[in-house]
Amino acid sequence: MLGKTTQFLSNVKVELEKVTWPTRKDTYASTLVVIALVLAVAVFLWGVDSVLSAVIRTLLR
Repeated sequence: MLGKTTQFLSNVKVELEKVTWPTRKDTYASTLVVIALVLAVAVFLWGVDSVLSAVIRTLLR
């Protein structure tokens, strides 16, 4: 059992060495893109909700 655990941890270390981690600049840029897209989708959904609410209110009068 201990041999398998040691082998597993050794494999984890080898795989982690293959990972290319993003730079601070890349992380910052990606974060800004995500925030901008979330805001854009929120505004779009707010607009769709407002229009549909107005239509339903008009139909129910």
